[in-house]
Amino acid sequence: MPVEFLTDEQAAKYAAYDGAPSRTELGRFFFLDDADRELIEGKRRSHNRLGFAAQLTTARYLGVFLDDPTDIPAEVADYLAEQLGIADASVLKAYGERENTRLDHVRELRRVLEYTEFAEAEAELRGWVDARAWTTGEGPKALFDAAVGWLRERRVLLPGVTTLARLVAAVREAANQRLWDTLYGLLSTGQRALLDSLLTVPPGARVSELDRLRRGPVRISGPQMKWALERAEEIAAFGMGEVDVSGIPPRRLAELSRYGIDGKASLLRRHGDSRRLATLLATAVYLTSRAVDDALDLLEVLIATKLLARAERETAKEKLKTLPRVERASAKLAAAFQIVFDTTSEQVDTDTGEISPPEVETLEAMWERIEQVVPRHELAAAIAALFELTPPLDSDADEAWRAQLVTRFGTVRPFLKLLVTVVDFGATPEGLPVLKALKSLPDLMGRKKVGPAEIDTGLLTGSWRRLVLSAPHLEPGTVDWKAYAFCVLEQVHRMLRSKQVFAKNSSKWGDLRAKLLDGDAWDQAKPTVLASLNLG
Repeated sequence: MPVEFLTDEQAAKYAAYDGAPSRTELGRFFFLDDADRELIEGKRRSHNRLGFAAQLTTARYLGVFLDDPTDIPAEVADYLAEQLGIADASVLKAYGERENTRLDHVRELRRVLEYTEFAEAEAELRGWVDARAWTTGEGPKALFDAAVGWLRERRVLLPGVTTLARLVAAVREAANQRLWDTLYGLLSTGQRALLDSLLTVPPGARVSELDRLRRGPVRISGPQMKWALERAEEIAAFGMGEVDVSGIPPRRLAELSRYGIDGKASLLRRHGDSRRLATLLATAVYLTSRAVDDALDLLEVLIATKLLARAERETAKEKLKTLPRVERASAKLAAAFQIVFDTTSEQVDTDTGEISPPEVETLEAMWERIEQVVPRHELAAAIAALFELTPPLDSDADEAWRAQLVTRFGTVRPFLKLLVTVVDFGATPEGLPVLKALKSLPDLMGRKKVGPAEIDTGLLTGSWRRLVLSAPHLEPGTVDWKAYAFCVLEQVHRMLRSKQVFAKNSSKWGDLRAKLLDGDAWDQAKPTVLASLNLG
């Protein structure tokens, strides 16, 4: 019977042929090279040579010597017989008639091929499985298969299926217990009580505190952004993000946190202290960064869709509404200036080359000609309309939607201060000016007068310079701090994507460089990591 995690079928396939090997496997494991042939040719009879070859190649393929070497797929027997020049592979049946011959061959192959008994390699295997289980958290079947591969690569004869399965199960369980105990040991008595309180349902509530905190934002809005940051702040206040879990493989922490995120509070309560609190710690550590991830995910979408894109859409709609007025005004101005050019320029006869003087010589005469096409008051109205509806010459294509964006400051007002205090931002050298400007925004909000010396004018590119420094409603010596806030947020939005501005307490939006192990940290982790990857 199989043990625990192995089915009957899986146990039956262990160290045994599962049908005929593929052509690739035949070529890799059953091809007889010169060294193989030298060993085989010393055997006198055909059935002994074929049987010896079957034992040799089966050990190479399966990691065991067969008690009954005749019990091999016909494809294997035929492939070996063909290489040995044996016409009839059925002679293999005679190989099993003398048990002493088989035992002599096995002893010879163990010596010549330097196969190791399992007992001699068991301690090393336990260490390797432990390192892999500790680092990866793989299931028992995956660890079992990896252990089989490890034994075969090192020419260690496979033990019985029950022996190996029990070894894997025991080592894996010990690694799991060590994981739980290690995390449990990082917690103070107060922290343990605090984590256990997450599993309680407060009076009047319908769900536990854990259920409440693991639910992220579901809408895209300013109030929801404020809620997301308050959630991140509440989770950070537990202080679990400050617990040093650097000695735990990230994959194991992630595995535990998934269980804590997906599991029911009632089920978690039934676990023993070490497993329960280890799971809650991993979950709280995960939620500490995940809540910031959720908030910054929402910020990215909010700025991109509800602010920038919406301002552009509304500006485009407004342009469409005013387009008929712009077209009419432009047509009148074009007609008037066409008359100016036609009547004030010298005329050249293309046939004779004769040059005629301008049709009009005085300003009054020119106006008479213009007013025959466009009355003066209509021309004045057209000019006024174009000044009203089109951007100045020194503007850019973004000024209209940026001006529209500034009117939506109410969307960001509720969460701007929280954004700076809850998210622990950092930046590369390129992003430092933008980060400094972001952190200064809460001090500018709500003030009636903000001077140019209080902002970083070096960040004012394109039309932002006009909107911040020269907006029509500004008093002399003041700036539009709302426009400045959006100028900064637009650049923060862009630099978050490029990781020039990052969140230190975030996983998704964090500094990629901080995740690289270096120095002592790598020296400590290296042996276990290499062993788990079979590289050590």
